[in-house]
Amino acid sequence: MHKGSCLCGDVQYEIKHDLEAPVACHCSQCRKTSGHFWAAVHATKSDFVLTEDSGLKWYDSSSWARRGFCGTCGSSLFYEMKDEDFLSVAAGTVDSDFDVKIGKHIFCADKGKYYEINDDVTQLDQY
Repeated sequence: MHKGSCLCGDVQYEIKHDLEAPVACHCSQCRKTSGHFWAAVHATKSDFVLTEDSGLKWYDSSSWARRGFCGTCGSSLFYEMKDEDFLSVAAGTVDSDFDVKIGKHIFCADKGKYYEINDDVTQLDQY
């Protein structure tokens, strides 16, 4: 099991399975919500439990997806496709030290011009 939280602790969660390699998303929405690219691990909704949600706020970022963040400290935490059985959890909010590296980069065609992707991981122009 892995635990995680926002910066202030007003949102805390548990993921009840091993974490797979994070996905790095370079789309403009992820860059704007995170300040750079968004690195996330996936959790099925049945294996994900909010243990504290007093600060949790949701933003409908499109008609099919929403983003969860802490309304107290501003931490960007979750990305959820509304009709799917999983959500993406910001890898940097996981408290435990898990030993996996980024597994792939997505929406690389939309990445910022101010940086390069300099690893040998799969790079997809879309998803």
